[in-house]
Amino acid sequence: MAVLLNRIIKEIGRGPRGSRDLGEGDAYALYAAMLDGEVPDLELGAISLALRIKGESPAELAGFHRAVDERTRRITIEPARGTAVVLPSYNGARKLPNLLPLLALILERASVPVVVHGLVEDYGRVTSAAVFTALGRAPCASLAEAGSELAAGRAVFVPVDLLAPGLARLANLRARLGVRGSPHTLAKLLVPVTGACLRVVSLTHPDYFDRMRTFFAAARGGALLMRGTEGEPVANARKAQAIEWLHDGVAEPVVPAATVADEAPLPDSIDPVVTARWIERALAGETPVPKAITDQAAACLIATGRASGMEAARAAVGSPVRSLADVAA
Repeated sequence: MAVLLNRIIKEIGRGPRGSRDLGEGDAYALYAAMLDGEVPDLELGAISLALRIKGESPAELAGFHRAVDERTRRITIEPARGTAVVLPSYNGARKLPNLLPLLALILERASVPVVVHGLVEDYGRVTSAAVFTALGRAPCASLAEAGSELAAGRAVFVPVDLLAPGLARLANLRARLGVRGSPHTLAKLLVPVTGACLRVVSLTHPDYFDRMRTFFAAARGGALLMRGTEGEPVANARKAQAIEWLHDGVAEPVVPAATVADEAPLPDSIDPVVTARWIERALAGETPVPKAITDQAAACLIATGRASGMEAARAAVGSPVRSLADVAA
């Protein structure tokens, strides 16, 4: 193992110009060792920072993902429920309110199984877990609980520790290294359910869009690809970016970028309780849901085969409810 790690660090650790990409086989072996805790701390830090600087090639992403996928625990969803929507939440809110739970609950209202997974704490940012908790939807304590909640028609937040403990450990290296890295990229590709799922992948760095298109062209299952809000996979309520549907080897535009800003009122702060109370009002029809989030929910219905066009999909996600009790009914 020491010889392999030394060789890999020499290949990937020479900076953005001098480094070389790993083949898929080496990438798989490396990440398997990292996930299994077989890489010493010194080498783990060097590899993590080298990948952060270099970026992952398509072959590396494929190898890394295969290692993660083999070690992922999954939630059972009955096939009759249809394709689930998976929302990876690994960034949290820093300046804008975290409205990912609003998207999840709109989809729940449309009878879509929704799995949000991510970090419960994110080093000073407001996580989706915190907003869900303020809504009375605490993170699931087990995969069995998540399955029961989904069977009852409720969206769930599942800590990544329950799904992929090795990946969770690597993601939490951010507390020591100070930067995100490949674990956060791979978490967005996680398949946490047994049946068909649509992953909603949000990116911030332009280089990664082509890498994700390449990855999903070869991967099973579809995805929505977008620039979200501060890294969260929810449309920017002020001025939405374009959303692509990656499926069958193509990247199909489903939502165009907004040309003007949306002036709809938003929560007064990023505080999770303030955000939760605003989400309740939005679900009850007492304050407008931002058009960008309605359009994103509609795109999820199209990509999961529940609607054939945007007009019908918007109608399916647009009706308000009176309270969260009605959402859960």
